Amino acid sequence: MTARLVVVEDDADHLAALCDLLEAAGHAVTGFAAAPLALPALAEDPPDLVVTDLRMPGMDGLTLLRAIKSLPHDLPVILLTGHGDVGHAVQAIRAGAEDFLEKPYDAKHLVAVIARALAARATRAEVGRLQQVLAEVAEVTILGQSRAMMALKDRITALAPLGVDVLITGETGTGKELAARALHAASPRAAGPFVAVNSAALPEAMFETIMFGHAAGAFPGAETAKAGKLEAASGGTLLLDEVEAMPLPLQAKLLRVLQDRAVERLGEHGLRPLDLRVIATSKTDLRVACQAGTFRPDLFYRLAGAELVTPSLREAGEDIPLIFAHYAQLAARRYGRPDPEPGFALVQHLKRRPWPGNVREVKAAAEAYALGLLDMRADEGPALPDQTLADRVAAFEAREIAAALDRHRGNTVRTAETLGLPRRTLNDKMRRYGLLS
Repeated sequence: MTARLVVVEDDADHLAALCDLLEAAGHAVTGFAAAPLALPALAEDPPDLVVTDLRMPGMDGLTLLRAIKSLPHDLPVILLTGHGDVGHAVQAIRAGAEDFLEKPYDAKHLVAVIARALAARATRAEVGRLQQVLAEVAEVTILGQSRAMMALKDRITALAPLGVDVLITGETGTGKELAARALHAASPRAAGPFVAVNSAALPEAMFETIMFGHAAGAFPGAETAKAGKLEAASGGTLLLDEVEAMPLPLQAKLLRVLQDRAVERLGEHGLRPLDLRVIATSKTDLRVACQAGTFRPDLFYRLAGAELVTPSLREAGEDIPLIFAHYAQLAARRYGRPDPEPGFALVQHLKRRPWPGNVREVKAAAEAYALGLLDMRADEGPALPDQTLADRVAAFEAREIAAALDRHRGNTVRTAETLGLPRRTLNDKMRRYGLLS
């Protein structure tokens, strides 16, 4: 495995010999005679691995190791130690060194240790990549077990393999792009690109350049040819987000391309074939927009080869705790926080709280909650100064019941025993304070 290596050694002869050895093994090697000279280069342009002597004047190898480990890179470090430095070498391993070798070392053994360290680094990189892929897969998972969400999943499963263009309609925050990504991920085009275009943000003057691409010299500043969004999506899926916001003149230009499934770059005279699936999203009913004259009927019928509606949380309210827990867990893992465990009372609060922003609002609240930036029950507020004693007692009682339910994970039998209440009395109080499902 060829790699870029940095060697730090204050003995000039040993430094030269070590660099020659590692270059002969096929690596690109840069040598430094002192740690302070190496550190800026390691921070600015990190190599694949560092080999450093332990005993050096000024900054020694252990101090250099700690400085390297403070950098935002996965940079393996191998230390070379004298016979009496094994104790320091153990400290170095605890500080994050990949390995250490005692001088005099065997050249072949050093090369093998470097190869093993590079392989371990590659494995860590691959694990990180796979974790990112899994995170992305998690982000395109359609959550929920309600009737509305199950119907959406069934519709996506049915449409994904067909290749037909799809129009997705739904309120703001209902996961229209998520549904589009799920369609792509479950389709035969999953290995191809997924290119999203915000139709509302397309400047009319730049539409053809952005969507169709341009030839070299097509306009001042166009020094090289460039493919547009349509070509970039070829072999995969093009998402036209908020397509209802696209101005009528741009709708006409888009319609021609979608009909022909071919695009002509600005400044060229010839069509380039397109192999793509188009998914469009709209938060308004495009049939109504067609009647109002703000959307072309012919483009509507071209886009709506099949239609899909993402449900609001008014239709899928029972899924709110699941959606909240999912996004809270993702946020916690992303930022190295412990997995949050919403208790019984919080789940009841989630169900009662209105979510006009739908899934997007739930996701934002869940992420803030996972990071400790939001108390989901804060909007209920403390007892106000002008509340009566009875009101304050009731508020206290409700909090105590909610806390007991949390401790016993919603088990009303154990909660009633803990609080010394008959179960029927507990149920009456839960109903009065809105703690029942």
